[in-house]
Amino acid sequence: MVWDACLNVIRNILGDENQFRTWFKPLKAVSLVGNVITLEVPSEFFREYLETYYLDILTKVIRREISGDAKIMYRVAVVKGQPPVEYPAAPGSRAEINKTISVPVYAPATNQGALVYPGTATVKVKSYLNSNYSFENLVEGDCNRMAVGAGRSIAMNPGKTAFNPLFLFGGPGLGKTHLAQAIGLEIQSRNPSSVVLYVPAIRFKTQYMDAAVNNKITDFLAFYMRMDVLIVDDIQELNSPGARGAFFNVFNHLHQNGKQLIFTSDRPPVELQNFEERLLSRLKWGLSVQLERPDYQTRLQMLRERCRKEGVTIDDSVLAFLAQTVKNNFRELEGTLISLIANATISHREVNLELAEKVTGTIVSDAAPEVTIDKVMTVTCDYFDISRDDLLSKSRRRQIVQARQIAMYMCRTLIKNQSLSAIGSEIGGKDHATVLHACSTVEDLMQTDKVFKQYVTDIEKMLLGVRR
Repeated sequence: MVWDACLNVIRNILGDENQFRTWFKPLKAVSLVGNVITLEVPSEFFREYLETYYLDILTKVIRREISGDAKIMYRVAVVKGQPPVEYPAAPGSRAEINKTISVPVYAPATNQGALVYPGTATVKVKSYLNSNYSFENLVEGDCNRMAVGAGRSIAMNPGKTAFNPLFLFGGPGLGKTHLAQAIGLEIQSRNPSSVVLYVPAIRFKTQYMDAAVNNKITDFLAFYMRMDVLIVDDIQELNSPGARGAFFNVFNHLHQNGKQLIFTSDRPPVELQNFEERLLSRLKWGLSVQLERPDYQTRLQMLRERCRKEGVTIDDSVLAFLAQTVKNNFRELEGTLISLIANATISHREVNLELAEKVTGTIVSDAAPEVTIDKVMTVTCDYFDISRDDLLSKSRRRQIVQARQIAMYMCRTLIKNQSLSAIGSEIGGKDHATVLHACSTVEDLMQTDKVFKQYVTDIEKMLLGVRR
């Protein structure tokens, strides 16, 4: 099949299996008519990212495999139950794309009341952005690449991309606030007249309560409706019904007027408690993207960048030790590095492995229980409510197969110095090829199936929760 041949060529050109699985494997060729191939993409964000970073590769390969004048059409299913939207790929730069996209239409409120600006006076707004939280100071890796790519696109064209609002979620210390502010700083740099505001949700709530007490809700709403870019941090803390109602009105006004909205949270939109369905649905309009724990290479890169910024030279063996030892998040890793530098400075000692081991011992807990194959099987069985016999059986029931594959994946990922053969032998007497296939299947499903990815995330938290 022509598209299969294209995929094989692209995989060889990229030389990076993660990039291939993330950005090309989800593509489906739905038709080939003459020299026009139509590719189905999962979302509008996916298409924009593909056009931004991989259009040259895609175009060259398709023209090589089909014809020199081959053309690409995209098919995007915008809303469930609605017909897909189709439009051509950019011939050169993304700016040349002509497309029609459905957007929500709102009926005007019957009583505008507090939604009207009180006069037209110019208001000077302090952005509350931290200049240290720039794109230049942000380390990009597999853990945040999609989010950073979306952020850069937004910064170039705020309010005009498919990812409005942008909803960043993930655990503490993974860089949500940094990335959100980096977008705001870049927008201000490109267009100094833009009114950008960063506000923690708890401050928004407090301001609303003060406005309510002083009978100034109208002024409160009018102020927020003047924003060109509104960044709300830790939106899960917006736990006041009145403040959420005000936020709903602000959201509607800004979104209708093409203003950019950016939110961060420690959980995805579907897990926000006590948020009305009308507000949750709006939070899901654009792009929700998870920031994950950084891998070893990203952690090492972050340490090197921070050393460069601090003007200190630390042997790579020490940085490698820190990157291998401190795994949870950027904040903990950065704090460990700063503590190490401070200890060396105060005690007039050389920064070496001995000192690094001492410092990390006070920060990273050694009390976490060891992850074993037996523990992985126990936790997985408890999570899926199946017996150990079910897990070790030859049953092909979907739930049991998925549980077995996840257990194998967890053993390979979380247990050091454990061979594939040993894992397979313990989990149902399988060979190493079966374990390898199971791990590959889990990685693929995590890219395409949100529910399955949540299974994996939940089980990992149950196994590593003590360490966090």
